[in-house]
Amino acid sequence: METDSTSDAEQLGHHLRAVRRSHDLTLVQLAAMADLSHSFLSQVERGLASPSMSSLEKIARALGTSQLELLAGAADLGRVPVGSAPTLVRANEGDRGPYGFGEARLLVHGDRSFHPMAFEGRNADPGEYHAHDEDEFLHVMGGRCTVDLGPQGLFPLRKGDSLYYVGGTPHRWYTDSGRVYRLFIVKQHFAVRDVDSVWDPALLETEGEKA
Repeated sequence: METDSTSDAEQLGHHLRAVRRSHDLTLVQLAAMADLSHSFLSQVERGLASPSMSSLEKIARALGTSQLELLAGAADLGRVPVGSAPTLVRANEGDRGPYGFGEARLLVHGDRSFHPMAFEGRNADPGEYHAHDEDEFLHVMGGRCTVDLGPQGLFPLRKGDSLYYVGGTPHRWYTDSGRVYRLFIVKQHFAVRDVDSVWDPALLETEGEKA
């Protein structure tokens, strides 16, 4: 996903602030967790600075989410009405972006109760563990991979296999086949607390203030 305007930076900042507040974190707390300065995060939330993909990854990890979900959530602010109306994502649609060591496509728009996505990867390096508050389900649509759930063990999976784990479980996945594997992932999603219906710099908090 590309961002090339001031409004994109504002929407990303607005969404980051909403996600942070939904986790009951201050700017100072999130900055410490993400190993970034709180003054920089303050600028990001006010749309005055755009984080690099590396910085956005740090923020996403600290919030228990992904770059893809943060960028998609920001984009949804300007295109998805609040309410219970169904949202349709066609085969050639859906926000795409990095997810771990692969790429995923979100299969829903808006702040919904769960986030289904299609993931594709071929990584032999499992990378660092991820952990988030939400439960997660995955189904192998193609290839084979191993899901590492830390103290709960390794789960070798192949096409047709499924795995469910509860929130807080450290997890990562990889393949030793050298071939592409494809997952259908459903991640429970806690609704992001509404901050403001319209982004307004005058309503943003001061640096370090409890949201």
